[in-house]
Amino acid sequence: MQRKLNCILLVDDDDATNFINKMIISKAKCTKKIHVCLNGQEALDFLKKKNDNHYPKPDIIFLDINMPVLDGWEFLEEYKDLDVLQKDEIIIIMLTASLNPDDKAKANTINEVSGYISKPLNNLRIDEILKKHF
Repeated sequence: MQRKLNCILLVDDDDATNFINKMIISKAKCTKKIHVCLNGQEALDFLKKKNDNHYPKPDIIFLDINMPVLDGWEFLEEYKDLDVLQKDEIIIIMLTASLNPDDKAKANTINEVSGYISKPLNNLRIDEILKKHF
């Protein structure tokens, strides 16, 4: 039996996408919590905020590219500068509707990015990610 993750963070500005992804993840029963941020800045604020003297450190971040305020690429630039205690061992998966091959190529050059998949998220993709990283 694979272990149940503590938290998955969805970073996407589309409410419908977040609703569907939450349903799919919940149905997979692979995590205790699902947290949603609507842009990269909200996600950074979430990662920086201590609760009971601990940072939240989700196991996986599903990160969209095109968002207002701070997009996925800008989030990654800021994420690189976080303290190791705020980001240690977090798996970042780009989950995007972008079909631009340049985006995938760019993601492949960023050490913090562990995967790049096209929307929509589904059970097969979740299983593949869990098997590969956990």
